[in-house]
Amino acid sequence: MNAAMTDSQGPYGANLKRAGINFLEHPEMVRSNGFALKNKQIPLTDAIPTRSFGNTGLELPVLAMGGVAVVKYWGSPLSFADNVDLVRYAYDKGVRYFDTAGNYMESEEIMGRGLHGVRENVYLTTKVETYEPAQVRKAVDASLKKLQTDYLDCIQIHGTPGIEQMTVEQTMAIHRELVKLREEGITRFIGFSAHGYFDKIYELIATGGFDQCMLAYGYFKKGDKQMLDYRMLEWREMCLTKAHELGMGVVAMKVMGWVLSSRQAAGIVPGFDPEGLRSLPASAIRWVRSDSRVHLMCIGMSLKSDVDDNVRILSEPPRLTTADRMILSSFSAKAYERPNYQL
Repeated sequence: MNAAMTDSQGPYGANLKRAGINFLEHPEMVRSNGFALKNKQIPLTDAIPTRSFGNTGLELPVLAMGGVAVVKYWGSPLSFADNVDLVRYAYDKGVRYFDTAGNYMESEEIMGRGLHGVRENVYLTTKVETYEPAQVRKAVDASLKKLQTDYLDCIQIHGTPGIEQMTVEQTMAIHRELVKLREEGITRFIGFSAHGYFDKIYELIATGGFDQCMLAYGYFKKGDKQMLDYRMLEWREMCLTKAHELGMGVVAMKVMGWVLSSRQAAGIVPGFDPEGLRSLPASAIRWVRSDSRVHLMCIGMSLKSDVDDNVRILSEPPRLTTADRMILSSFSAKAYERPNYQL
């Protein structure tokens, strides 16, 4: 770990010992500039509706920012500096949950710079991809440096690559390393992400050892790059129900069906009604938002206009309408016929 994590102001340093703080007994505490913060709360604005985030004790805006969309390799149209500005713009517009990962290339560094000076006001989470328990601490240390922080609100075990390639037993070995980091005050919560393989995910949820999960959950029946079959959709339903039962924080990703209902939708279904295309993002968001088991929607936003559009959609009445259902089903029926839907 870097020096900031081991000096006398650290979680087991002299100041905290005098305060009688023991992270083994109080894993809900987190560190900030060497001091523990008990029951950290996130300052909110009125711009975005909020929901209680499971049993974390936090109230968070339902719109979260995904870190993939700021990566050049995955299609970001902006420069590094402009992406840093985009992250801060999302914060200024009321976004408070920021998600990234160790293998998201420049994403962690962009998030770190974009949130500089407002770190204590956000819920910041990253992911580890390693299959080796001995490498977890090293991976987290690298992420902390890029993110310009000495703690994380949550560390997640990455779904792909990660859980998809591991057994439940191997995943729980990674989990045990994250528990150690939580006891040291390096993370407040532990979670995981998943694009599919929901039968395996259900076993992880049922352990009761995770505080939150991020699941591919949208109207479009797709995980990462694979279609979800009927069996896997039923397992996903079981995952959502079990996570809700256990009080886990639930974050939906792939709300837009892996960009199918955003700007790229016209290329998936050529000739689709232009007005319908414009309605797709709002309909997709309302479909997920109508499920009370879901607390947040983590959406990739690659332009300031994306942020503005999503904030606007969430300011509108949340009720899922008949028109929403029609546009989602009619677009999906055509999209499922297209071979490029698999890309």
